[in-house]
Amino acid sequence: MTTTTLPTAIPMLPTSAAAAASRPRRHCCPRPPRRCGPAASAIAAAALLLASSAWISLVFSSLSPLPLRRLRSWDSSSSAAAPLSSPTAPPPPPDGSTTRFSSADSSSPDDDSAAPLSLRHVVFGIAGSAQFWPRRREFLRLWWRPGAMRGHVWLDDRVPRPRNASLARAFPPIRVSEDISRFRYTNPTGHPSGLRISRIVAESFRLGHRGARWFVLVDDDTILCPDNLVAVLGKYDWTEMVYIGAPSESHSANTYFSHSMAFGGGGIAISYPLAKALSRMQDECLERYPRLYGSDDRLHACISELGVPLTREYGFHQWDIRGNPHGLLAAHPIAPFISIHHVEAVDPIYPGLSLLESLKLFAKAMKTDPQSFLQRAISYDRRKKLTFSVSLGYVVQVFPHVILPRELERSEQTYIAWNRRGNRNEFDFDTRDVYRREMTLKGKFSAFLDHLLCLMWMKFKYWGTR
Repeated sequence: MTTTTLPTAIPMLPTSAAAAASRPRRHCCPRPPRRCGPAASAIAAAALLLASSAWISLVFSSLSPLPLRRLRSWDSSSSAAAPLSSPTAPPPPPDGSTTRFSSADSSSPDDDSAAPLSLRHVVFGIAGSAQFWPRRREFLRLWWRPGAMRGHVWLDDRVPRPRNASLARAFPPIRVSEDISRFRYTNPTGHPSGLRISRIVAESFRLGHRGARWFVLVDDDTILCPDNLVAVLGKYDWTEMVYIGAPSESHSANTYFSHSMAFGGGGIAISYPLAKALSRMQDECLERYPRLYGSDDRLHACISELGVPLTREYGFHQWDIRGNPHGLLAAHPIAPFISIHHVEAVDPIYPGLSLLESLKLFAKAMKTDPQSFLQRAISYDRRKKLTFSVSLGYVVQVFPHVILPRELERSEQTYIAWNRRGNRNEFDFDTRDVYRREMTLKGKFSAFLDHLLCLMWMKFKYWGTR
């Protein structure tokens, strides 16, 4: 570390004429040069060494100087008034930054803070209800990896423990959320469960997950790709306050809630420092928003008070749609697929299969090659004027005329909005009308062909990596 010596103040000098008139005349006799003896040099060196040692000990000593002690006492007194607060935090860094933390201050105690991000650095908070858990746990089983992933399922009430021990180990541990009756809820159309779900990240943080860098909130009816999630989160600095997700596909939902809000069904990723800040202030913050509708808007309100904007990632999908999801899956953006939500509100992804069978096949294709899953390849037969579109792991489409890529990037509107309206203005992304001639090929043979092509692609990827 280098030290900087501040220049001493220099008094203002008189002008040359005034100086000549003011000073008395002296004989111009040269002064003999001053000589510093060895003793004076030794004294100066010792003084410099002593001053440097004192400065270094002041900076690096474990005993805090008075200003830092005052900061710590103020921090402890203010945090003591907040309910359910975590232990007192160290004072802010010297540069005054409020959104960046050093690895020593911000880390959940992480012994390998320089190691690449992996699943063991991510803590999942899965929101559910005791009423729907027996059915929706089958969705979670499709992507959860026991032993490799950690987190909890947060329910509103206790549920019977499975008698089969292997079945119990297939899911994350179940926890019942804290009582929320002390919070006000005045929205006439919503449900107070939004308060409970909005606090899952804060409750998860207080459990003290060692080595955690990210807290990810999803719903129990969400299908998630863990590998792509880690790849996307690895792009960001987890020692900063980061809020990652995506808004809804529904224009009405975004207008009602916010275009800058992450919807939790598709997934919300919160860095450790942001989770730490939320755990301290969220309960007090929630009292300022009793009229909000649900959980995502309450979480967004408190994060906004901390000055953290939404970082949008296009692989998160709230899926506020109903009906046939074909158009969205076939036109997935050029981004790693991370999640889909509301899987019970749409038709089976692969025609001819039940909902659960279809999701099992979908998850199997997703796990085969996560990075290229749902990415589209386009080819043309100029002589026959055909367009071939392949969405890897999902569908092969053949159009009887040439369709340029700009048009293919638009999603075929094979679905309706969550509010059951079907006009194009209901969606906050580009859509196009369904190609009727292509859709007439859909049927039993088309379902069989889609299934067969998906299996062939998975076999090819498997044997290609052997």
